[in-house]
Amino acid sequence: MPRQRTPHAPELDAAAWFKSSYSAGEQACVEVADIRGTLYSAIAVRDSKNPDGPALLITPEAFARFTQDAAQVRYNTP
Repeated sequence: MPRQRTPHAPELDAAAWFKSSYSAGEQACVEVADIRGTLYSAIAVRDSKNPDGPALLITPEAFARFTQDAAQVRYNTP
């Protein structure tokens, strides 16, 4: 299977980027955009310090598992 090129964040026209409320406006975090309604059908993640850089595209299912796992670690729940 040919490898797809990683899109850069500005190429994701429909992306509405947001940061966690825990970031307190800092620039040392990641931003997330829900682009499931586009041809990418994914969750996009980018480095807030490099908004024109590459965007990591994650399937909605994988992103849901990631956030569930992160919440378990944060709240130390089994």
